[in-house]
Amino acid sequence: MLLFAEDLCYYWFHRTSHVSRFFWASHVVHHSSKNYNLSTALRQSWSGGFYTFIFWIPLILIGFHPVMVLVQMSVSLIYQYWIHTEFITKMPKWFEAVFNTPSHHRVHHATNPQYLDRNHAGIFIIWDRLFGTFEPEVEKPVYGLVTNIDTYNPLKIAFGEWYKMLGDFFTSKTSIVNRFKYLTKPPGWKHDGTNMLSTDLRREWEEHNKAEV
Repeated sequence: MLLFAEDLCYYWFHRTSHVSRFFWASHVVHHSSKNYNLSTALRQSWSGGFYTFIFWIPLILIGFHPVMVLVQMSVSLIYQYWIHTEFITKMPKWFEAVFNTPSHHRVHHATNPQYLDRNHAGIFIIWDRLFGTFEPEVEKPVYGLVTNIDTYNPLKIAFGEWYKMLGDFFTSKTSIVNRFKYLTKPPGWKHDGTNMLSTDLRREWEEHNKAEV
């Protein structure tokens, strides 16, 4: 029971980390590499642990012991280590249908428009299939960020997005409501409407594909 419950919490944490800049500011570290290998799995946030725990509080409220939750969170992280590879192409079809795999997770780390903000699974890919965020790997993935950081400075990688986000919050000449939207809206959102979000990039890709057909 805890296996599935914790994995569902992870799914919503991970999905939120891609659609809310406040959570993305920490999660961006994991996506900052333009390569995809086992070392990518070790690129983890320095700041996320201070506030992302809120996604797992419901498990404790419904009766699971905090130590049990922490152990299962660790199991999830260990599982996700091996899927950060290009050496494994596809697992058996039954496995691909149920579990998160290297193929599914390559999609998640890709910047191809159709792959953006897809496949947020931890252990089970069933959540993405259920909630409409699943995308199969077809086109070769291009890894990194839509706008890459292009630095090896660990401090800039860890805190660069925090600096930019807070800069938008405090210096933007707009209403206080819009300033808070710089924290809650997806990465790339701008109060003047000049933004280009991942949903916009995906829509352009879909329209281009329809035009070609």
